[in-house]
Amino acid sequence: MTNVKMKIKKGDTVIVNTGKDKGKKGEVLKTIPTKSRVLVKGVNVVKKHQKPTQFNPGGIVEKELSIHVSNVSLADPKTGEATRIGYKTLKSGNKVRVAKKSGETIDSK
Repeated sequence: MTNVKMKIKKGDTVIVNTGKDKGKKGEVLKTIPTKSRVLVKGVNVVKKHQKPTQFNPGGIVEKELSIHVSNVSLADPKTGEATRIGYKTLKSGNKVRVAKKSGETIDSK
């Protein structure tokens, strides 16, 4: 797989564009750049049958699985709608991410 630059970072609020969770909002918990995937809180939740271990009682556990980065859009900090991401260099020389719809700078948490 080619290592594509991901514009979505950990801590961003994203909106799901496609799939069973279309329209849901969630926070990015983890990014996997080598596979171009993100793990979003409360999205793509599945039930997994876990075997008991010494530390874990086992049973049916709900967990989030990763989804492809192309299936999510960043939520605009101003309006909360889906937006694309651009980059801008400030006068101080810092490169920041910018929401294309509103022009707001995007702060990672």
